Amino acid sequence: MLGLLAVVLLAVTYRLVSTTSAPAASSSNRQAGKPAAATAEKAAPQTTAPDVHLDALNADKPKPAGSDRDLFRFKPKAPPPPPPGTTRPADVAPAPVVPTGPPPPPPLPPIPLKFIGIMGPEHEKIAVLSDGRGGPINGKEGDLVLGQYRILKIGVESVEVAYADGRGRVTLRLSGQP
Repeated sequence: MLGLLAVVLLAVTYRLVSTTSAPAASSSNRQAGKPAAATAEKAAPQTTAPDVHLDALNADKPKPAGSDRDLFRFKPKAPPPPPPGTTRPADVAPAPVVPTGPPPPPPLPPIPLKFIGIMGPEHEKIAVLSDGRGGPINGKEGDLVLGQYRILKIGVESVEVAYADGRGRVTLRLSGQP
């Protein structure tokens, strides 16, 4: 059995080697019967070598015009600096403006209340607020809450609150975002 397998392998190898090394003959060629050397002589046209000008290769080459050229710069060249000791009015920077008088008052801290909801009938709305520390805080329009915040207006989904003196007006939404 092993001998038969070796014979088949040798036959396949011989077949592959003999088909790849032999030139393929074209059946559509009319000159198939003529020798290959005769067709090669007729097919190859006579070509001449191009003229080479050796004296042009040895001639001096032109030098580049500008030595400060930068291929990666797309801006015009900056003007040269003025000679030392001369200043132009455009070069002098104006003095910064310093505010005079007392400093402005510091900004008001944010109002730490959150709007939780509304209770009561339509004509007597009571806002329910929370400061995050204690229980809920209730108040009507115009009431003073926690001694420092005044409820200005109660809407369906929001309430307007300001400091007791009227500064820092904020609209608190039912979602908790100011």
